[in-house]
Amino acid sequence: MKNIVISAVLTSVLAVPALADSKVKASVQDHYRTVTHQIPYTERQCSIVDVPIYGHTSGGATGGDILGGMIIGGLLGKGVTGDRDGATAGAVLGGVIAADRNRGQERIIGYRQEEQCSKVTRYNTQTEDKYTHSTVTFYENGRQYTITFQK
Repeated sequence: MKNIVISAVLTSVLAVPALADSKVKASVQDHYRTVTHQIPYTERQCSIVDVPIYGHTSGGATGGDILGGMIIGGLLGKGVTGDRDGATAGAVLGGVIAADRNRGQERIIGYRQEEQCSKVTRYNTQTEDKYTHSTVTFYENGRQYTITFQK
């Protein structure tokens, strides 16, 4: 189709000047534009991460902690109530509080390495030149003429 159009244009252009005894120069140029495409693809990406290990610390109450709590509790119980039953209740309560305050706590005791993976979307860039149109340029008697057409 391109050749037919070009031939028709050139024939008509060249025929007239041939009758007028003038020279005609002609050229055909195709025009393109660059088109860019982003093509997505999914890729598995893995990495090694540190995962915490939780445990209980060995912070249980010692005998001295409990005995100290019982003594203080007994003294306070007797001082508040003024009798032996208050001292006994205070001693028991003091021992329980001392034991409870010194129990072990959960905290990070170390780390283990673990592979964790996820899917990541990435893009490939592709470019291509797409035809847009053509032009025929010719000169007649010192004047330039340009005709635009699509194939």
